Parts: sequence; C-alpha cells; structure tokens
Amino acid sequence: MENIFSIQTEQDFLNASLAAFHYQYEHVEIYRKFVDYLKINPDEVNTLTKIPFLPIEMFKNHQILDKKPKTDLFFQSSGTTQMNLSKHFIADPGLYEESIYKSFERFIGKPEDFIFLGLLPSYLEKQNSSLIYMVDYLMKKSAKPENGYFLYNHSDLFELLNNLKDKKVILFGVSFALLDFLDSVESLNLSVNGSQNLTVIETGGMKGRKEEMTKDELLKILQNGFKTEKIYSEYSMTELLSQAYSLGNNEYKCPNWMRILVRNAEDPFSYEQEGRTGAVNIIDLANIHSCCFIATQDLGKKLPGDTFQVLGRIDHSDIRGCSLLVS
Repeated sequence: MENIFSIQTEQDFLNASLAAFHYQYEHVEIYRKFVDYLKINPDEVNTLTKIPFLPIEMFKNHQILDKKPKTDLFFQSSGTTQMNLSKHFIADPGLYEESIYKSFERFIGKPEDFIFLGLLPSYLEKQNSSLIYMVDYLMKKSAKPENGYFLYNHSDLFELLNNLKDKKVILFGVSFALLDFLDSVESLNLSVNGSQNLTVIETGGMKGRKEEMTKDELLKILQNGFKTEKIYSEYSMTELLSQAYSLGNNEYKCPNWMRILVRNAEDPFSYEQEGRTGAVNIIDLANIHSCCFIATQDLGKKLPGDTFQVLGRIDHSDIRGCSLLVS
C-alpha cells in the first residue's frame, strides 16, 4: 500500500482507493462478506462509485479489523442512552495521529503554535472517545502549559480566555457546551475575542441537552456570542481516522486521503449530482486496517471546489455527535 499522505492528484486517490478496496476485500472478513452478499465481482470494481460502502451500523455488532494482531485500543461512539454503541478497533494508533496532525496543519496551522482548550463535557465523561484522543494528541504536540479541559466550570474558562487574549488559542467545543458557556457568561460582558486570537472549533452535537437547530442557526449564535466572523467546525466520527474541517459557513474540505460522495438516500448505488442533498458516503484511506468505505446516516450536499455541507441526519438514525436537524 502506498503512503496515503503522499496523495496529490485524483488519479493518485483513485489508485489508492482501489488498492485499499482489494486489500480489505481480502483481509477484512466482514467487508468481504458484505461485498459477496451484494454479488459484486471485485475484479469489476474500477471506479469510486463502484466500490461498495459498508453501512456504518455494522460497527455496532462486528469487530471490523484486518488480519493484523488484535488490538486493545478501540474508540466507542457516544449515545443518549445505553443503546448498542459502535466500536472502532485501532490497529495502528500512529497512523491516526499522523492523520490528525496533517489534517490540522493543512487547514488550521501547526499544533505547536496554539494553546488548546477543550469544552467537551459529554466526551470527557465517557471512555474511549476518538475526539478526546485527538485533542489530547494536539495538546501533547502543542506542549503549552495552559492546555486543558473544562467540564462545567464556565467562569474558570472565561477567566482563562480573557487572560490569553494575546496568545493563539484553539477552543474545541461540543455544540451544547458552547451554547451553555455563552449563556453562563452573557452577564459578564464576554469579550474574549478582542484580539482575534481565539479560534472556536465546534464539533457538533446537542446530545439531547438542548433543542435541535440547523447548523446555520447554531453558527450564527456562536458567531454573535464569541464576537467573531467565523466559527470553524470539525467533522469526523468514531468510525473514521480522518477529519474534515470547515473554516466557516458550514462548508467542509477533506484532506487529500479522504473524500465525500453523496448517495441517493433511497438507492445506495445511485449518486447525487453537485448541489443536491443525499446521504453521505465517506472514503477514509486512513482506515486501512478496518474499512475505508463507510455509508453514514448523515445528510449532506456536494458543493463546487471539492467542498461539502453537512445538513443533518436521516430521520430514523440515532442521535449522534454530528446530529443537527435539516433546515
């Protein structure tokens, strides 16, 4: 397998994707059974749209892993109840960390240049969160003494943000926690972004804590509350080892080793054209030891210039980390 981080062109990506497909057909038992069930001849798969995408629900009931030695590290999805949660077993943590670093560096900057703060209470309170692993890793690379997490101690976070006005700060926050923070400090005349050094990255999710709203509504509230023109967003999930980033306006871009395809929500083998809403399929080549081809329950839309929007969830899906209602 070629180094996925060296991918530059669409032909590079196609070649790497087809190689990953054939590798996983041979070495990932669940994926091979899925492809065979669909009666697809692997030798006839020669384009991205011919690759079968594994339903994301399969991670709830199966250990999806190649024939590498078994691993003790896994990530588990969040949920509002004791529902059957997805597990993603990680055979190569170093690959995940390289994906984290290179994606962040491309879209935001070098982690070493930032102080990282996390307002991620629902994730901190549960074990095996891929998001916490990611932020932990960025904090480790940053090595700033001010790095840290906050649960519900909003006044402490407010004070620290004001003390760090002259430093470059990244605040990762789950949606409901960012809204709670703004509600709690409203009377304190919030002005933490006066120097424009604060970058807020929302990771989605109301977790049943607040009324659901559209992404655009959420971003507008956060922009007004943090007094900034743009709120960044990060898009990933338990079943992925790569992240797409939005630098504002709910318009995401993928790193070179990741792609979004938008399928017809009623026909999993038919794809929507640019500008039309459908269900999101993801190719994540960092998932080489599990499955690179995931059919999610998110709704999205492809936009010009290799950008895409996340619009919500298919109605019957579980409420999960990136859930927002469709406008």
